[in-house]
Amino acid sequence: MDLKLSSPQNCIGDFTYNFIWHHKGAKLNPTDAIPSQSGTNYTYEKVVEALKSGEDVHIKGDVGTRVGSSFGVDLVFFGGSGKELSEMGSIIVDGNAGSHLGLSMLSGAIYVKGKVKEPLGNVVQVTSDLEGYKKFVSITWLLHHPEERHGLCEPNVFKNGELLLRDKILRDTLAARCLKEAKVRVDGDVGISVGILMRKGTVIVEGDAGMNAAALLNGGEVILLGDAAEFLGIEQMKGRVFVKGNCKGFVGAKMTGGRIICRRTKPIPPVIERKLETDDLALLARFGISGMLALTYAGYTV
Repeated sequence: MDLKLSSPQNCIGDFTYNFIWHHKGAKLNPTDAIPSQSGTNYTYEKVVEALKSGEDVHIKGDVGTRVGSSFGVDLVFFGGSGKELSEMGSIIVDGNAGSHLGLSMLSGAIYVKGKVKEPLGNVVQVTSDLEGYKKFVSITWLLHHPEERHGLCEPNVFKNGELLLRDKILRDTLAARCLKEAKVRVDGDVGISVGILMRKGTVIVEGDAGMNAAALLNGGEVILLGDAAEFLGIEQMKGRVFVKGNCKGFVGAKMTGGRIICRRTKPIPPVIERKLETDDLALLARFGISGMLALTYAGYTV
């Protein structure tokens, strides 16, 4: 499928159609034609269906934000499993790409000839098999498929079974929907919704995290060694979250399960403070918090 655009357009190849379950079609109708096409009249839905069938989508011109959002996800909202789809086509962009490329992406590949604006989504650059293009794949895909870990671009590396992200690029939805006991460590900060919908695995962030960290966490562990912005653990169901630094407001909003370990705060009811468990104290000690300092931390559960 070839598209020629005269101006950048958002949400091309966005499997969520700009989170259609929130706006009910008011912001984007899947059956609408993508604006600014020259010589074609493809809809947002036609692009997504082409990618699902294994067809490449080649875009000539610049693209806007959220290209490839939830790319490769069999979305529950549309009757799917919530897991990754295989045999996906690729998105190939001849121009520049806006922010949030590959937000919550699980499978497939995105190629970009020009520049990509930060923050990125759940993607990392790997060695490209198309000359003149940068290639991006899902971080979660690499965590799920160790055999695909060759070609990771420096300074990012796999070491001792751990994915080390050292490029200082800000990413949203990092490790989204991870289903395996894998580990990723970030040398720097992350954007919004780190660890969203994880069921297994560990994410360690050596810097700060944006809003909605560990949103909808359903297992696994998110460790933040810096500060966390608002809505930490929003709608958390299972798993454990640890914040070494400070938390902003609305901790545990709509939380139904799991544990949050952080400096004492005022969580959103019905979340309450509980005594730290033995493994929580061991976690604190692992990151240099013990003795009287450990008394400034607490556990929060429903």
